[in-house]
Amino acid sequence: MTRLLAKMEVDRRLVGLAVVLLVIWISFDIASGGRFITPRNIFNLSVQTASVAVMACGMVLIIVTRHIDLSVGAMLGVLAMIMGVVQTDFLPQFLEYNHPMTWIITLLVGLVVGAAIGGVQGLAVGYLGVPAFIVTLGGLLVWRGAAWWVTQGRTVAPLDHNFMLLGGGIEGTIGATWSWIVAAIAIVAIIYAAIMERRRRLSFQFPVKPIWAEYTNTLIKAGLVLVAIITLNAYHLPERAAERILEDRGIPVTAENLVISHGIPIPLLIVALVAIVLTIVAKRTRFGRYVFAMGGNPQAAELAGINVKRMTVAVFALMGVLCAISAAISSARLQSAGNDLGTLDELRVIAAVVIGGTSLAGGVGTIYGALIGALVMQSLQSGMALLGVDTSLQSIVIGLVLVLAVFSDKYFHRRYSDPTS
Repeated sequence: MTRLLAKMEVDRRLVGLAVVLLVIWISFDIASGGRFITPRNIFNLSVQTASVAVMACGMVLIIVTRHIDLSVGAMLGVLAMIMGVVQTDFLPQFLEYNHPMTWIITLLVGLVVGAAIGGVQGLAVGYLGVPAFIVTLGGLLVWRGAAWWVTQGRTVAPLDHNFMLLGGGIEGTIGATWSWIVAAIAIVAIIYAAIMERRRRLSFQFPVKPIWAEYTNTLIKAGLVLVAIITLNAYHLPERAAERILEDRGIPVTAENLVISHGIPIPLLIVALVAIVLTIVAKRTRFGRYVFAMGGNPQAAELAGINVKRMTVAVFALMGVLCAISAAISSARLQSAGNDLGTLDELRVIAAVVIGGTSLAGGVGTIYGALIGALVMQSLQSGMALLGVDTSLQSIVIGLVLVLAVFSDKYFHRRYSDPTS
């Protein structure tokens, strides 16, 4: 099996993580009497994972550069409150309620403020030399207090209708037809990427995978896309919601027309877009090469001409932008912004990244590994909630999983960095 995976160029840790995820799903499904692996629960699981998954993508780059950000949950909270105030208190003075531009302006404000907050923390780390642990620990306290200060503790609601679509729900999906279109585009992109990667290697006379491995990898990826779309399309709208939508569109209410699929939720599309963009950035751009060079050896990277301080600011600013996107998803899903939003999310994000194979020693990490790690974390939490496990016991389990993940990281780092192992 090891030789087989090596020929397919598949990360053994990710295969193990996928097996663990499958075992978790099957175990919870058996324990819950078949209620876990259902279209409805998978849909809800994807929406619930989206916020942590987006931040986990940015945390990969943070940890790869040998830093850490403990303030992501607090940043999510304050950014959610700022965006909530913008769309409920500020913009209504100039635009009518539910104006088409409201959600765009609100999101832009959140992105700019998020980049500014992350950039300030990056300045303290990169140029002032304060350890990232201390800077972001202070940021956790500062931004959590700022979230309360923005509205003096009140919950901001109701949010803009178009903005709430970012959180998923009944209307925050793209439907069955567009889901199949997205699936077709994804499969074509998978095939195209495999062909171009093989041609690129051959052009530089690099070794390539056996042709059977190319086909196998492509079929597995395409198969996962198809399974995901079939599952999401199998979850139908409630009958009353379907009736309301048909009446709004002037379509006759019949038994056949009432069967309306949710399809892909918008938060899942956002996660996919963020993951694709950051994967390309990490693997195909100078910025990504600099990030991994810094994590591998910061001193050598600086001697090679990389502006380590400026790169540190850029990575933390990017983290702030992703926190703003997660804040939009979280507040839109809850249809309100509360000052406790994002509490303990920093632990979930870090755990997801470490579980996904990113080394705390720096220099090693993948975006898709962090996504699987986020799904593992949310699956554990959702499964225990489905079984009625007490909240305190859930925290104990999540904490043990985090410790186990760090031990696994140390074990693999020591084993595979030692040439005699």
